[in-house]
Amino acid sequence: TGRKRNSLTPRSSLFPCPGCQRDIDLGERGINGLFRNFTLENIVERYRQAARAAIAIMCDFCKPPPQESTKSCMDCSASYCNECFKVHHPWGTMKAQHEYVGPTTNFRPKILMCPEHEMERVNMYCDICRRPVCHLCKLGGCHANHRVTTMNAAYKTLKEKLSKDIDYLISKESHVKAHITQLNQLLKETECNSERAKEEAFQNFEKLAHVLEEKKSAALRAIEASKNIRLEKLQTQAEEYQGLLENNGLVGYAQEVLKETDPSCFVQTAKQLHVRIQKATESLNSFRPAAETTFEDFVVDITKQEEVLGGLAFHSSGIQVPEINEEQSRVYSKALISWECPGKTDSADIYVLEYHKFNREEESAVWHEIEVCSKSKVISDLDDDSSYAFRVRGYKVSICSPWSREIILHTPPAPVFSFLFDDKCGYNSEHLMLNPGRTSVESRAGFPLLLGSERMQVGCYTSLDYIIGDSGIAKGKHFWAFRVEAYSYLVKVGVVSGNRIQKLFHNTNDVTSPRYEQDSGHDSGSEDAAFDSSQPFTLVTLGMKKFFIPMTPTAPKDPASRILPLPSRLGICLDCDKGKVGFYDAGHMKCLYECKVDCSGIMYPAFALMGGAAVHLEEAVTAK
Repeated sequence: TGRKRNSLTPRSSLFPCPGCQRDIDLGERGINGLFRNFTLENIVERYRQAARAAIAIMCDFCKPPPQESTKSCMDCSASYCNECFKVHHPWGTMKAQHEYVGPTTNFRPKILMCPEHEMERVNMYCDICRRPVCHLCKLGGCHANHRVTTMNAAYKTLKEKLSKDIDYLISKESHVKAHITQLNQLLKETECNSERAKEEAFQNFEKLAHVLEEKKSAALRAIEASKNIRLEKLQTQAEEYQGLLENNGLVGYAQEVLKETDPSCFVQTAKQLHVRIQKATESLNSFRPAAETTFEDFVVDITKQEEVLGGLAFHSSGIQVPEINEEQSRVYSKALISWECPGKTDSADIYVLEYHKFNREEESAVWHEIEVCSKSKVISDLDDDSSYAFRVRGYKVSICSPWSREIILHTPPAPVFSFLFDDKCGYNSEHLMLNPGRTSVESRAGFPLLLGSERMQVGCYTSLDYIIGDSGIAKGKHFWAFRVEAYSYLVKVGVVSGNRIQKLFHNTNDVTSPRYEQDSGHDSGSEDAAFDSSQPFTLVTLGMKKFFIPMTPTAPKDPASRILPLPSRLGICLDCDKGKVGFYDAGHMKCLYECKVDCSGIMYPAFALMGGAAVHLEEAVTAK
């Protein structure tokens, strides 16, 4: 049955081709637009006639009871006995010229008609579409520009090709028989090997069951032995305390001793008895059960075993262990996990990617499983400020490879904030250059910078060129990442308040320049001023493959300890609610520096460049 499209589109049918299994659009006419395969019908009819030789085809026109038919008329599409045929095909009429054959139920037209033009007979053969066509199809139909031949020529050519192919197959009959013999042998080997594999699997599972049975018996015996020891101790203790009751045991014996009137006899017995009474009194005052009632020490932990058994599958050396590519895998707005196989060819049909979140409170990790047909996968809905473990294995039918080495990736500390560089507000097109997508900015260390420096004979007050993001943040916690080119001389990154942007872009003498003191005389990138309330921004200094931690009262006094290697990716986390901004190594999501910031206005990502430098915003991870 063809699959119908919805009612809003023109009615057409998609039919799977029995040869190549591709969907064929049959158009509005559906299956009626196809040629009838009369050759196949004749072949089928010949075999049907042989199969039903003993079953008679009855006359369609006899009065009950019908007689057995003797012929069938191809023009009338009916079967007749001799008498009925004479009645319906009298001599001297047009019906007498009808074509008749032996009794049959397969009636076909004498002429093959065009399915596109029902009144036209096919008289040509399209070499492009490989199908019979009529002259209207060639004149103005879909075969107008196709190469066609006459039907007789096509018949002769195709018959010769088919005859040659059949002769070739017949000449290779010995090869075919050899292949059949080989296939029969393979069938037997498959049966034997499958039985052997079943037996091996059964034996292996029996070994596991035997080990489990022994462990179970040992555990039950240990619990039973511990129970008997505890019961014995508790029973003994209960009997001892039973003796402390009146007229029972020790108390009863002491009461009888008190009845002794002979002093010498009483003294002889009372001393030892008094010691026993004192011990019983002390035991009564410091009562403790002789044995524990709980069996917490006998709880069997099967968490790891369950995990191992859950991954029990057919291992084969034919499937290579995939390796997660840590350079291509990353976590930003989503997680992109990419892997590859060591070999040149991919031996697995499908991959299973598993991941779980690290949680110290949970003893066992719960792995989430995803089936993947490619060698990469984008995972959404991961928790912020968390660590996740990822691993992958390949499957080919029911055979799987071992798990790959696990890798640990860290999610950003807050939701990702998306923005582009603003090419309007304060953007200096003479010094800065944006790419068309506004995701990269580069400073042009050209003639304007040289001319500005040439006029300065003492010190250097060359300003930084600032650029901000085109979107601001009013509340909440947000994170964004970027990459600074390794050749960059000086870059400053951070945030700026909306009500201080004008002051930022009109700051004539840039005190945050690495040579802001007239008599400094040396590169003081590590002398970055502490963030005070007079600054219209909160920025940290980067450059020359270094990250400079600003000077603060709590910062180390040694300048060398405040200089860190520049990470390949940097991130900024702004928490407007708490008034804090943090600077991160975005590759490992490690905070390098954090400080307070005034978030009274709308906050914008801010960047400053001087000399040869470039900054590229991190591209969001998408499902593509």
